[in-house]
Amino acid sequence: MTALNYTGVSHTVFHLLGIPGLEDQHVWISIPFFISYVTALLGNSLLIFIIVTKHSLHEPMYLFLCMLAGADTVLSTCIVPQALAIFWFHAGEISLDRCITQVFFLSSTFIYESGILLVMAFDRYIAICCPLRYTTVLTRTQIGKIGVTLFLRSCCTVFPVIFLLKRLTFCKSNILPNTACKHIVLARLSCDDIRVNMWYGFLVLMSTLVIDIVLIFISYVLILRAVFYIPSQDARHKALNTCGSHVCVIILFYVPGIFSALAQRFGHHISPHILVLLSNVYILAPPMLNPVIYGIKTKQIRDQVIHVFFTKQK
Repeated sequence: MTALNYTGVSHTVFHLLGIPGLEDQHVWISIPFFISYVTALLGNSLLIFIIVTKHSLHEPMYLFLCMLAGADTVLSTCIVPQALAIFWFHAGEISLDRCITQVFFLSSTFIYESGILLVMAFDRYIAICCPLRYTTVLTRTQIGKIGVTLFLRSCCTVFPVIFLLKRLTFCKSNILPNTACKHIVLARLSCDDIRVNMWYGFLVLMSTLVIDIVLIFISYVLILRAVFYIPSQDARHKALNTCGSHVCVIILFYVPGIFSALAQRFGHHISPHILVLLSNVYILAPPMLNPVIYGIKTKQIRDQVIHVFFTKQK
């Protein structure tokens, strides 16, 4: 489609290509997308159901895990159904308002999940370094306030992006080489100066994700220091084991995202379809694998899953 440069025409409808250059492979590519989405829905729904219905799991660690499972469900739903519509029905048409709405929900959910990982690190820090204060610091009221604060942080941080995109005139092209609308990808189709968009995106990244990563790192440095002072080897092993699932989830959440961001920024020689696939991995992988990680490594969750399935069969 021919780009319309500086003609005064502003596109209000865009077309998502899916995986550019691999259009003839979309049906095959849809299989892992579909499997990951079904796994994410079933796994996170089961996790939420178990935590909500089992009173013994109404502890801070599991309540935060319930929040994480809810965020994972929203995160995968932001992208996968639309990607499957593109792969199966070539339904890539999307209005500007829907596109901006997707940008908002995708970005805010990602920031919300990062915040949950941070408070889960804080939860482990209190449990290991200050165990006598654990129940008084992380009360249910306090957990509720933390959840609301994280929600407001994510929404308020991303909300200005709506107006930064609405002010732009999209006259270059209406083709988006991706499976979903992303802030800077959409902004680059504008003929206007998008430096404000780029700087605000950088500010959001630094004020949320980067700070979260730094604080998580500091939390685990303090946790490791405290663990090494525990005289009993069994107690030391048990303390580290309680952090194992969370560390795996942190690596799964941040590493693909950082790798994708670096590839988008510096990988100009990388094929477009590789960049798009990388940008989907960091959204598809955590919602699918987080319930599996906690189900395998957390005995309380594993026991409840076995109880749900095998008790009903008797």
